[in-house]
Amino acid sequence: MIIKIYEENPNSKEIKKVIDILKNDGVIIYPTDSVYAFGCNIFSSKALERIAKIKNLDPQKAHFSLVFYDLSQISTYTNPLNNETFKLLKRNLPGPFTFILEANSNVPKMLKLNKKKTIGMRIPNNNIARQIVYELGNPIFTTSVIEHDDILEYMTDPELIHEKYKDVVDLVIDGGYGNLTPSTIVDCTGNEIEIIRQGAGELKL
Repeated sequence: MIIKIYEENPNSKEIKKVIDILKNDGVIIYPTDSVYAFGCNIFSSKALERIAKIKNLDPQKAHFSLVFYDLSQISTYTNPLNNETFKLLKRNLPGPFTFILEANSNVPKMLKLNKKKTIGMRIPNNNIARQIVYELGNPIFTTSVIEHDDILEYMTDPELIHEKYKDVVDLVIDGGYGNLTPSTIVDCTGNEIEIIRQGAGELKL
């Protein structure tokens, strides 16, 4: 199934359809401020396993990321942030960034299997993604649709994405053409802030 949702004014009825799917172990593909991404409820182990299978992710090695509505929601799932890190996040979010932070016990165990117990945190500058999280009431798991052997159109055109993945996901949200550049990954868990991957976001230090 594919539905059209406009970022400027997401339709509440369409958002409710998305929420119903997420609450019933569903997997979606949705737009962000960078590339299109797979998403599911972080408390659905069935959905998480489905995405891992679709993308051939090894849960023991993969680095997982969550999408949040705002900064206040982040504090529920991370260890307390120091002032420097909090100000950095506030300067750059919402935006095309993935900030690596230390996860606390509220993050499901399946999502923090790496030795450092860290998690990627996103607040994309996209009303569709944020409204989904807001209405769901908790973060969603996210991982980009990009594949190395993809033709470029598959990454940006929601109709082509739907054609490719319609048999393995429950819903594709058409939020317009996506971008080709993924988020910038910033590690905030060490003594110094480190850019792991330079992507769409230019970090304001």
